[in-house]
Amino acid sequence: MKMGGGGGGFGFGGGGGKGGPGGRRDRKDKKDKKDLKKGPRRFRKKVCKFCMERVGDIDYKDVSRLQRCVTERGKIISRRITGNCAKHQRFLSQAIKRAREIALLPYVMA
Repeated sequence: MKMGGGGGGFGFGGGGGKGGPGGRRDRKDKKDKKDLKKGPRRFRKKVCKFCMERVGDIDYKDVSRLQRCVTERGKIISRRITGNCAKHQRFLSQAIKRAREIALLPYVMA
């Protein structure tokens, strides 16, 4: 039995409209966005807080330090956002998981 909608009935392809699947965008919109840019952005390189403070190991009992690297929903913030180095991000995530295990940090915040 054939489903209605013209796109196979599964919501793939076919669709129309601006920005929708299979739709075309106006070239005017693209030009307008380019005009808003005022030059190349300069990003400041983030530095690992733990390297700056010369922290040897990240303690799972130090809840105040761990909470800075967790969102209000309870997710671990990525190192791209926090600026942590790979080594300290691994230690940090392990410490957060240990703190959750013994109920120092919640798994999910409502």
